[in-house]
Amino acid sequence: MTNDLKKQIDEKQGQEGFIKVTDQPVGTLSPQQRVMLNRKANELFNQGKYDMAERIFITTGYSDGLTRCGDKYAEKKEYLKALRLYLLAHNKRKSDPVIEKISGVISAMLQ
Repeated sequence: MTNDLKKQIDEKQGQEGFIKVTDQPVGTLSPQQRVMLNRKANELFNQGKYDMAERIFITTGYSDGLTRCGDKYAEKKEYLKALRLYLLAHNKRKSDPVIEKISGVISAMLQ
C-alpha cells in the first residue's frame, strides 16, 4: 500500500458520527489498488471486523461492501450508521425504509 493511500485511510479512521465522509472513491487509486483493497476489506468483513472493512470500502467507494456494512448496523438497530453507509452506496432501496423509520420516530416525538 502506498504511503499516500495509507495516510488517507488513517485520516478517515478518526471520523465518527453521521458525517458523509466521501461520495466518490479516492481518485488516486489504480484499479489494481482498488481490487486489492476490496479483497482485504472482504476478508476483514468475513472475520467480523466490520469497522475496519467499512473504512476501506469508504476509501474505495465499493457500494456492495458499504451496503453489507450498513446491513450489519441495521441488524444492531444502529439506523443512523446504517443510513450513512446506504447513502454513500447510493442504495435507495435500503436507505428509503430507514429514512421512513427515522421520520416516523421524529413525527411521534413532535406530537
